[in-house]
Amino acid sequence: MSETLERLDAILGSLRVGVLAVDVDGRVELQNPEASRILGLSGVATLGRPLVESLGAQHPAVMVLETALDDRREVAEHGCRLRDRMGGRSLVVDLTASPVGAGRETRGAVLSLADRTIGLELEDLLGQRARSELFAQLAAGIAHELRNPLGGIRGAAEILASRTSDEKSRDAAALIVREVDRIRSLVDDLLVFHQRDALRLAPLNIHRVLDEVLQLLSMDPLATGVKLERSFDPSIPDLRADADRLTQVFLNLGRNALQALEGEGTLLIETRMALDQRLPSQRGSSLPTVAITVADDGPGIEPELFEQLSTPFFTTRVGGTGLGLAVSRHWVARHGGALRLESEPGSGTRARVFLPIGGPEPEVIT
Repeated sequence: MSETLERLDAILGSLRVGVLAVDVDGRVELQNPEASRILGLSGVATLGRPLVESLGAQHPAVMVLETALDDRREVAEHGCRLRDRMGGRSLVVDLTASPVGAGRETRGAVLSLADRTIGLELEDLLGQRARSELFAQLAAGIAHELRNPLGGIRGAAEILASRTSDEKSRDAAALIVREVDRIRSLVDDLLVFHQRDALRLAPLNIHRVLDEVLQLLSMDPLATGVKLERSFDPSIPDLRADADRLTQVFLNLGRNALQALEGEGTLLIETRMALDQRLPSQRGSSLPTVAITVADDGPGIEPELFEQLSTPFFTTRVGGTGLGLAVSRHWVARHGGALRLESEPGSGTRARVFLPIGGPEPEVIT
């Protein structure tokens, strides 16, 4: 009998699906390692205890189990957002609870937990790269079409100003020149997407880059009254990356955070090895990855605005172009990485950048 139990334990331990069983009173009778990982609970600590004591009455896992026990039927909840109590990130999990036994003979319930987080993150990563490439082509085409006509308009306005003695006409010509210069500045921002050979890859100490970014941010007038903090993982090795481009990325993200704080609060830049969120390689394996987080404890972003943040030219800031985040996504994607945003009203905003330590693969930069 013990041999059978040992084999069952080995089988449950090898499953990539979480399995948790409770009795009719909701006390944990069995919990495999994958369920422990997803729920952030020790199987030893929870055994024999009501699951509600560990997770709380409002936790999705507790609710589907209780429904399955009360109604004596299978209950499924797909795409539940569970907080990873160990890693601190949000997991997307499908939950299915089934009663054990039938009718009055119900002896408990079994919960299965399927973590879909990695698959969804890979889909998001591929989507980011595809969107970045598409926007790069559109932006470059628009920029090239605009540059020559803008030069002609500016030249004509200068000639008009030099040939007229009418003050109103000179003012109108000066206005045209100013507006053309403003549009040309925007066009120059668009042209950054066309610079396909612009990455200068070299061994890079990411902490040195981030310290320089923090120093630059500290001199920004928006940083007055804001506390700048750093939390760096000393185990991170040198990356293979372009220092100038990554400086641009983190300055954009840092300035976005400062604008959100409006002179009050904390801006934190944090690094860590992303052992739980590795990036996919072209060969189907995963790449050693570093995660850099730029976080603020400001007011956060309303859901209806958050959905539009990835749209180029969308901005909530007066005088903004809406290209800062698009440019950041572009250079992160060119490095073979991913940029993810998290925000809730009242809980601040976090921009998480994931970069492969060895740099982008050749296919990414061709």
